Amino acid sequence: MGFMTDRATARAARSALAARLSADPGVVGIGLARRDSGYVVKVDLADARSASRMPREIDGVPVVADVIGVTRPL
Repeated sequence: MGFMTDRATARAARSALAARLSADPGVVGIGLARRDSGYVVKVDLADARSASRMPREIDGVPVVADVIGVTRPL
């Protein structure tokens, strides 16, 4: 099933989710990604335990969580 979320709506949802998750140590990044014919908010996580705290959507925009591990500067 497809969805259509425009970029401006997804950006606003990303900002709202970033504010909501700012103190969550399991979140290592929040951005936008293209899916189907629209955008989703993509949340990069340090571990799988953090995934259970992620909403399925925010302000009508789907949220996709991806466990990438801890990030470190090179």
